[in-house]
Amino acid sequence: MKKLLYGLLLAVFMPWFSVGCEKEDFADEGDVRLTFSADTLTFDTVFTTLGSTTLRLTARNDSRDNLRLSTVTLAGGRNSRFRLNVDGDTSLVARDVEVLAGDSIFIFVQVNINPNDSTSPFLVEDAIVFSNGQRLPLTAYGRNAVYHVTPADSTWLRIGTETWNATLPHIVVGNVLVTENQTLTIDPGAEVYFANDACLILDSTARLVARGTAAAPILFTSLRHDGWYRFLPGQWGLIWFYNYSVGNVVEHAVIENGIGGLRCYPQSQVTVKNTVIRNMSDCAIVGQGATVTGNNLLVYDCLTSFIALMGGNYDFRHCTFADYWSYSARKMESVVLSNCMNTVVNNQVVTVGGDLLKADFTDCIIWGTYQKEVLLSELEGYAMNHNLAQNQSCIVKGGARSEDPLFTDPRNDDYTLQEGSPATGLGYQWQ
Repeated sequence: MKKLLYGLLLAVFMPWFSVGCEKEDFADEGDVRLTFSADTLTFDTVFTTLGSTTLRLTARNDSRDNLRLSTVTLAGGRNSRFRLNVDGDTSLVARDVEVLAGDSIFIFVQVNINPNDSTSPFLVEDAIVFSNGQRLPLTAYGRNAVYHVTPADSTWLRIGTETWNATLPHIVVGNVLVTENQTLTIDPGAEVYFANDACLILDSTARLVARGTAAAPILFTSLRHDGWYRFLPGQWGLIWFYNYSVGNVVEHAVIENGIGGLRCYPQSQVTVKNTVIRNMSDCAIVGQGATVTGNNLLVYDCLTSFIALMGGNYDFRHCTFADYWSYSARKMESVVLSNCMNTVVNNQVVTVGGDLLKADFTDCIIWGTYQKEVLLSELEGYAMNHNLAQNQSCIVKGGARSEDPLFTDPRNDDYTLQEGSPATGLGYQWQ
């Protein structure tokens, strides 16, 4: 009886065991077509020798048949500037790649471009070749560059008097320090790209002369510009003027995507004209006992403040400060005026006073999402001279003249004024 029962059970379950252990069938690879998440995989500009970010491609099998690709490789073979990772396989040729029916695989692609003699962007092309006959094009624009890299055994790269011209972009990796009594000149149209946390530092008595033109502004920006990195704040450090760094000029420039724009220490002197500062994760301009003159500035989208002035002399004319920061909750009013600052002494935070000798704003717009966009912080016993309390020459959110300036489309970075704006004639004058 037991033998009969075992026989019946074996007869019932044997077909299931057979199906479960059966090897999957694969169609002839030429009969199955993959669908891709992109028709062409295109990289943002890639600076030579630095290498690119990694792009992801999805290859999906929407058919009812399983597919085994005998090879997935690059048309350029070993000479290709591109490199693949096919579902974890980083070989030059990935073999026996299985894409089951209704399933997909991921292909990750990078590119590293060698320097050449070109002073203009140049096209680099290749293609991913699948053994079922399909090809997917790969394209990248390469750019040669001049590199300013901090040595591995140092805190900064020390440079003397020199000129950064516009022939090739300049890449700053780490900290570049212009040494005492030396001058860094940056020509019109020059592009300066900063790696993560990189800074340009002017030592005591050093000088920066960055004079662009309306037709050829100077660009200070982040190294990465692919996708949403194009507008992402906090990707590099700042431009730092140490004590007694005088005669500094920044004119017709765009400063973007950093932690801070310009940081000016005691007794430093900086003139900024016809310049846009945007997308900063901290302050656009910080003055600590410095002398800063700003004329025709457009400053927008900063997490902390546009300008924080703590003691010193300041004069701003025809400037637009507009904060519609959308990455997170803002931390502070747009403009902070103070005659004191917190600092650390012997591991303790102490408040240090410093006379705010002058902070004048003329024909400016100070506007944003706060009810009041000016914060005054005063320490008794120190001068606190400013003209914002009853200023009628400026439109100030929460101030004496608090009228909506009617920007055209601030959410899309258009700070021109609509027809009939009460701010006509004020703020940044468009070139």
